[in-house]
Amino acid sequence: MSASGGNKAILAAFAANLGIALTKFVAWALSGSSSMLAEAVHSTADSGNQLLLLLGGRKAKKRADLEHPFGYGRERYVYAFVVSIILFSIGGVFSLYEGFAKLQHPHELTNAWLPLLVLVIAIGLESFSLRTAIKESNPLRNGQTWVQFVRRAKAPELPVVLLEDVAALIGLVFALLGVSLTVITGNPLWDALGTIAIGALLVLVAVILGIETKSLLVGEGASTADLDAIEAAILAGPETKRIIHLKTLYLGPDELMVAAKLAFDGSSRFADVALSINQVEARIRSAVPLARVIYIEPDIYVDPAAAAPPTDAIVIKGLE
Repeated sequence: MSASGGNKAILAAFAANLGIALTKFVAWALSGSSSMLAEAVHSTADSGNQLLLLLGGRKAKKRADLEHPFGYGRERYVYAFVVSIILFSIGGVFSLYEGFAKLQHPHELTNAWLPLLVLVIAIGLESFSLRTAIKESNPLRNGQTWVQFVRRAKAPELPVVLLEDVAALIGLVFALLGVSLTVITGNPLWDALGTIAIGALLVLVAVILGIETKSLLVGEGASTADLDAIEAAILAGPETKRIIHLKTLYLGPDELMVAAKLAFDGSSRFADVALSINQVEARIRSAVPLARVIYIEPDIYVDPAAAAPPTDAIVIKGLE
């Protein structure tokens, strides 16, 4: 993911959510709608989330040091995980609490036209934010479905913004339905149910975000396509005919580590092996530019089947 593309989507989402949050708080204060309050808290949490994503991107640029020799690239994963926790704790749990409280102590709405107007405007603004995130994500999808993109993307910012914007739009629709049905029927029950629906939605999105970012934090390897490209690059030259072991790990969204044990000719001189390793590394970096940290161990391959003694030659102590 390009930093500019991700930052553009984050800034668009932040601007939309901050303006919407302020407007929603005003509408809640004048109308008493619990759905509007839930949406105001949701937008406030989203605004804070976007700031955290920007902070994570900034911290990830720190140079590697003795304490973190592979750099700080995973800071972006950490802050994306924190975002999912905030979305759950502040947005989801508060909305559920407010909705159930409204069920126990219902009250009529005042100035009902105001929250309806604010919700319609908010839907327009959130649609703009989602459109920006989609526009920035499309060049990176490479034919993947949106579900595949969210699940497989190594850069967390765009998937997080996409899920937040989709959740925000669906939540606005829930709030609009709840307030509208309350105005039509005069029953505040619908406003409370709309609030509960918003809370349940936010909890669901937070769980999805938490699962995906947890996987990145634990450590994910290269995609199948990149792994195939790395293997092809290693075997493309005459230096080695066999890969004994190959492992990859994302050190951050923009940095992949490759560790391989390769079979070399046992009669090769040390200088020739060193030159061969350099050539293999150059091909890997050309095939997969994100493979910036490469460790190659030369070895001599021994066929396990050929090295194992025949079954009838095994002698068990005590039964000679």
